[in-house]
Amino acid sequence: MYRFANPTFFLALAGRLILPCALLAAALLGWGLYMIFVLAPDDYQQGASVKIMYIHVPAAWLGLACYGLMTSSALGSIVFRHPLADVSGKALAPIGASFTFLCLVTGALWGKPMWGTWWVWDARLTSVLVLFLIYCGIIALWEAFDDPLRAARPVAILTLFGSVNLPIVKFSVDWWNTLHQPASVFRMGGSTIDPAMLKPLLVMAAGATLLMLALYLDGMRTEILRRRVRSLQMKQVGQP
Repeated sequence: MYRFANPTFFLALAGRLILPCALLAAALLGWGLYMIFVLAPDDYQQGASVKIMYIHVPAAWLGLACYGLMTSSALGSIVFRHPLADVSGKALAPIGASFTFLCLVTGALWGKPMWGTWWVWDARLTSVLVLFLIYCGIIALWEAFDDPLRAARPVAILTLFGSVNLPIVKFSVDWWNTLHQPASVFRMGGSTIDPAMLKPLLVMAAGATLLMLALYLDGMRTEILRRRVRSLQMKQVGQP
C-alpha cells in the first residue's frame, strides 16, 4: 500500500492500466448490448421494457460502490493520512454521481410503463435520490475551495456522514413495504433471474465496472497532475 501512496508510482501504474480497462470495458459493453437485443428474451409480463434493467441495475450497483469507495477514501484521509486518499475521493464523486443519475433516469423510464408513473416517493427511490443529492453536495464542497488540501478534511467529514444512507438504500426494500422489487441477483438461495437474462446483466455489470475503473484511474491521474501544476504556479508567485 505504501508504494501506491507514491504519486509518481501511481501515475505510472495508472498510465499502464487505463487503456486496457477502457478497451475491455468497450468490448464487454458491446457484447452485452448484442446479448440484450439479440439473445436475451423479453419478459413475459414487462415485454421489451425489461431491457432497461441491463442499464439500470449496473448503474445502481456502481452508484453505491463508488460511494463505498469514497467512504474508504475519507477514512484513509482522516485516520491514516494517506496522501492519495482525498485525490481518490475527489475523482470518484463525479463518477458516482453520474451512475446514480443514470440509475434515477432509467428507473423513471422503467417505472412509467410498469407503475403508471415516472416517480413515487418509494423508500428505495427516495434514498437513491438522497444519495445523488449527497454526491452533488460533495462536488459543490470540493469546488468551494481554491486549495484542494484545505477542502480534503471537510469533504471527508461530509462523506462519512453521508455514508449513513448506504445501508438505507441497500435494505430499504427489506425494511419497508415498497413498490421496488427486492434483491433478485445476489440473495440467499441464489438468483431468481432466468440465466438467459442474468448472463447479459452480469456482462453489462462487468463492462460498466471496468469503465468506472478506467474513469477512476484517469480522474486520479488528472487530479495529481492538476495539483502539481498548481504547486508550481504557487512557487512562481512566491506563495508556500
